Amino acid sequence: MAVDFSKISVLPLPTLANLNATVPNEVDAQRIASAWLDVLAVAVESDKPVDIGNLFLEESSWRDMLSLTWDFRTFHGISSITTFLEDRIKLTHPRSFKLRQEFLGLQRPNEDIAWINAFFDFETDIGIGFGVLRLVPTSNGEWKAYTVFTNLEGLKGFPEKIGALRNQEPSHGGWEEDRKRERDFEDGDPTVLIVGGGQSGLEISARLKAYGIKSLVVERNERIGDNWRNRYTALSLHDPVWYNQMPYLPFPSTWPVYAPSQKLANWLEHYAAALDLNVWTSSEVTGAIQDPNTRKWRVSVRSADRSTRVFNVNHLVLSTGFSSPKPKIPEVPGVFGGETLHSSQHKQASDYAGRKVVVIGSCVAAHDIAHDCYNHGVDVTMYQRSSTHVMTTKNGYAVLLGGMYAENGPPTDIADRVNASLPYFAGIGLKQQIAQKIAELDKELIDALNHSGFRTNQGIFETGLLLLAFSRNGGYYLDVGTSQLIADGRIKLKSDSQLKEFTKTGLLFEDGSELEADVAIFATGNGDIKDNIREICGDDVADRCPPLVGFDQEGELSGIARYLGTPSLWYLTGSLATCRFYSKHVALQIKAKEEGVFGSRYSLSS
Repeated sequence: MAVDFSKISVLPLPTLANLNATVPNEVDAQRIASAWLDVLAVAVESDKPVDIGNLFLEESSWRDMLSLTWDFRTFHGISSITTFLEDRIKLTHPRSFKLRQEFLGLQRPNEDIAWINAFFDFETDIGIGFGVLRLVPTSNGEWKAYTVFTNLEGLKGFPEKIGALRNQEPSHGGWEEDRKRERDFEDGDPTVLIVGGGQSGLEISARLKAYGIKSLVVERNERIGDNWRNRYTALSLHDPVWYNQMPYLPFPSTWPVYAPSQKLANWLEHYAAALDLNVWTSSEVTGAIQDPNTRKWRVSVRSADRSTRVFNVNHLVLSTGFSSPKPKIPEVPGVFGGETLHSSQHKQASDYAGRKVVVIGSCVAAHDIAHDCYNHGVDVTMYQRSSTHVMTTKNGYAVLLGGMYAENGPPTDIADRVNASLPYFAGIGLKQQIAQKIAELDKELIDALNHSGFRTNQGIFETGLLLLAFSRNGGYYLDVGTSQLIADGRIKLKSDSQLKEFTKTGLLFEDGSELEADVAIFATGNGDIKDNIREICGDDVADRCPPLVGFDQEGELSGIARYLGTPSLWYLTGSLATCRFYSKHVALQIKAKEEGVFGSRYSLSS
């Protein structure tokens, strides 16, 4: 079950005031971190986790991603951390802890917070791990852990075939024929079948290929990239390029900071070709049934020529995005004399020339469509049903990404791990401070929006963008110019009453006001993405799945890349950055299962 935010307790930040501590003028970060890690290593390797209590703040957190739990878990408090280690170290045997020298030092994430940030390596019986720890000063001069993060980086004996391990044999004329045989699976079925050829499907396919696992991506569109190419023409990424890198093939240094959708679509097509990914376009998975004894999936794929081929695969990955087969359109009484459509059906504003358009909704798609209408001289009004979190990309990303994802930032894989190392719920206080900084920078625009009648909020727990993005996949707008058009009245706004019903000529509101319209576009969300599983695998499989969007009670994503209640079924979706990071975790789990080294899950339900 997804978390109820009203029941979440916000943990206090380890501010110097809360810790009753000061920071010495001279801090030997290496000595302090090394000594701390040595004590942890002795306690863990001697199977005496009870001895670690002195190493942690009472309100500390340990986040593990697969390395010790074969799941995604966050443990809050010394008691919970100790119990977790007592349960798991005897099964995984973490050892060979070694402090890294890079990015080691004292950091000041805010003027009232100071911590030593340190990276470390370790290993378990079957895996290679990477960790991040944050040590804060205490009143008696000791440094204790505020957060510890452990992540599975690889499997012993089964490395990715990259760099020096790539194929080093020359090909003299046989490559094309070999690729066709591989792509057509003339020599047998794939091990993994991936439904959907967007960024998530391609990234998991690329990861699996690097681990030597055969996969097939089935994409219903005619071309890879059509999931972006066929959307409204005004669509552009609102995340910067250095945040959107894809595995193994970085964007060129000439790439724009915010890529247009058409450009990204072409890149995805190039990515699939450059990495020799096995993709079937104009094809559709019509059904998948799992054998309860072998746990293999019997998957039917209908190709462009209408023929059907049945594959027997070990794993089924759905990478069908955040869109549901049933778009989220509220039921509105009355009979409308104009045209209605969902935002997913919108293509270009020039289609509405000479007509009055009302966009129902006030998040990303609504803003993009309204801006597109304005650019084409279309009379457009945005109807805002509830408040929206607004953050400008110009001011927000510089603060939000904190230099980790930047032109001259650290390598993307390091940034990903640092980003993951602060648990979502443990970091609420810090996110509140970050959101407040951004709000101060955006104050002039937000005040202008509010003055125009546009209602804004500061997100869940006033944390700004991040919790909204991962818990709802909506509720916000990353401003790239539309907000000023609303504030100036160039895009009209209706926000002072709830919609009552359609009329023949427009929309009637509860306060008696009426808005004339010829076209009503519902930018109201995408429905339950679990319907994608229901459509392919049936009701029983879908009903066993946890929510695919949102957090569990520990603050972990509840469905992405995790066990879904049915063995060998996976769901991967999200931004390019989310898929880049979690695609490796899906690939590692699949590889471990294929090689027979997957351990027992240590899950909330276990």
